[in-house]
Amino acid sequence: MRKIRLFIASSLDGYIARTSGEVDWLFTDQDYGYTEFYEQIDTLIMGGKTYHQILGWGEYPYPGKKCFVFSQTLQGQKDNNVEFVGGDLTEFIKKLQQSSGRDIWLVGGGQVVNYLMKHHFIDELILAIHPIILGNGIPLFAQDANLETTLQLKDIKTYPTGLLQVFYDLKTNSH
Repeated sequence: MRKIRLFIASSLDGYIARTSGEVDWLFTDQDYGYTEFYEQIDTLIMGGKTYHQILGWGEYPYPGKKCFVFSQTLQGQKDNNVEFVGGDLTEFIKKLQQSSGRDIWLVGGGQVVNYLMKHHFIDELILAIHPIILGNGIPLFAQDANLETTLQLKDIKTYPTGLLQVFYDLKTNSH
């Protein structure tokens, strides 16, 4: 079965973006393991807000990878880069995990992360914690008691910039 891997960055206080959705505070000065991770996946899943934000950055950054965007309003549509999926996401994700291929990258955003956490679909969390406190923004995990999950630490990487990257396996992956 294919693994769903959440590779994401957050502020020290747990926000993945400013309230406006901006991520101008993210470090882009070096790779931080991205290239190695990116070579291990061939499919991406993300929410509609995340996809539209990515489009605003200029050229689509994931050519050659299969990408599904979760959107109830655009479901069934396609563009040059992605296929929009709505309806029963649980069944879609189960089928995607059973299909052949490499690992699946859960890109974001917050609503999709929380949905997959609530349904125990995430197999691995790779979190790049940036040395900044935003004070508010879009949280990585919603304040929801149903998200309780035990993590098993696999690795920690530190960088001279102050970025800390932690690797966890999620232990409650019963679908």
